[in-house]
Amino acid sequence: MHGHWGDIGRPVYARSAIKSLQAIPLVESGAANAFGLGDEELALACASHGGEPGHVERVAAWLARIGLTEADLECGTHLPFHEGSAHALVCSHQHPSGLHNNCSGKHTGFLTTAVHLGEKTKGYIRYDHPVQQRILGVLEQMTGCGLGDAPWAADGCSIPTIAIPLEGLAFAMARIADPEDLPEKRRDAVLRIRKAWAAQPFLVAGTGRFDTEIMQACGGRVMTKVGAEGVFCAALPEYGLGVALKIDDGAERAANVAMAAILKRIGALDGADPEIAGRWLAPEIKTRLGATVGVVRGATGLAGEG
Repeated sequence: MHGHWGDIGRPVYARSAIKSLQAIPLVESGAANAFGLGDEELALACASHGGEPGHVERVAAWLARIGLTEADLECGTHLPFHEGSAHALVCSHQHPSGLHNNCSGKHTGFLTTAVHLGEKTKGYIRYDHPVQQRILGVLEQMTGCGLGDAPWAADGCSIPTIAIPLEGLAFAMARIADPEDLPEKRRDAVLRIRKAWAAQPFLVAGTGRFDTEIMQACGGRVMTKVGAEGVFCAALPEYGLGVALKIDDGAERAANVAMAAILKRIGALDGADPEIAGRWLAPEIKTRLGATVGVVRGATGLAGEG
């Protein structure tokens, strides 16, 4: 199966949609084994979590395991994405820390690799730091794209985000879905990350979030990951397929609907909880009084209709 819409050769900044690729060195280097990491930590390494207590507490415990603290995180701070957790923090007169940053799990993974390999932890977010150069090599190999001269910029969490053609991102996701052509060490790392990604949907996102709800509804058969500015990736092991999309105006609302429609077209939503799938395929637009005044739908043909 193959399909595409738009300019798939145009490079895009993949942002958080490729955290699963950025987590590969954490396993491949031996760092995950050295510190006894399990599915929870590896899922958090792939996560854009909501900053709920279940996320924050696990990241803090992971940092303690490697002998570091939240002060070593260089991702910056923001209020939790999860509204209830943000309200609770404010009402208790506390300030958010790096632990609440949606990328704190990914950054703890970077720090874990650096500690294991004896590299400096300070400045691990820099483009020229071994942690980021190692990831750059993985991105090149998994996407099949030469990225040494690719444009790059600082992501919201301060790490480099590399411009990669959309077709390269889809190819990398397909290799996660079906890693049989990869060298044994890389294949084993990918399978371990894939297992954690599928097994811990709450940790990857959180309450009421697309990634968590769709993965739970599909029973682990689909792995999705949203990124900022309308980027989205998915790996579907059952089909050996990868999906990558970019919404030009950066709207997550459109990205969610488009990804749900593509998953439906492929057949990945067959058997999924229809209430959850329907909510993401056609989310309602409501007034502040709660009245439904419209819906958001994918264009005719995107999900196979018409």
